[in-house]
Amino acid sequence: MTPQDDIAMTLDKTTVLIPIDVQRGFDYPPWGRRGNPAMEANGRRLLAAWRASGRSLIHVRHDSIVEGSSLRPTHQGNAFREGFEPLADEPVVGKSVNAAFIGTDLDLRLRRLGASGVVLFGISTDMCVSTTARVASNLGYRTTVVGDACACFDLPDGEGGTLAAEDIGRAHLATLRAEFADVLDTDDLIARL
Repeated sequence: MTPQDDIAMTLDKTTVLIPIDVQRGFDYPPWGRRGNPAMEANGRRLLAAWRASGRSLIHVRHDSIVEGSSLRPTHQGNAFREGFEPLADEPVVGKSVNAAFIGTDLDLRLRRLGASGVVLFGISTDMCVSTTARVASNLGYRTTVVGDACACFDLPDGEGGTLAAEDIGRAHLATLRAEFADVLDTDDLIARL
């Protein structure tokens, strides 16, 4: 079996796409400079191809419980970004922590679908996407992250400097690739559908 055959197995009809936190709230404070300006375009292409393939998907939305958060259900930022709104028959799982499996019925929904694997993308690479990928892998799902359909933000390094979003994203994708997930770009994943 070649590595390509191995990856192709992750994209059979039992694989579920999970867009994570693709919400307007990340355009509001306190979120800083974001890396990967192509995230939305890649994510929209991925969504369109996935829907056309007839495979299942489950949207994840961050419903913050933090007062004043731009992701709080009462804030306009809680809404999905344009082009990422669920269709009428597509389920949405609301979460209040980084991992989409914690305090939600995501695992139950996946098991009922007979899911063997998940494909993840969204915001942010280093927080909710990474945490969800790690938990998915630990739960036994074959996990794929679409790296160029993810984005993260500059972060303070704790020493008076700033870590660039691009460096943070690369580091997290490398860690996921080493232990928890296959990491593909949008074109590669679409070609395997």
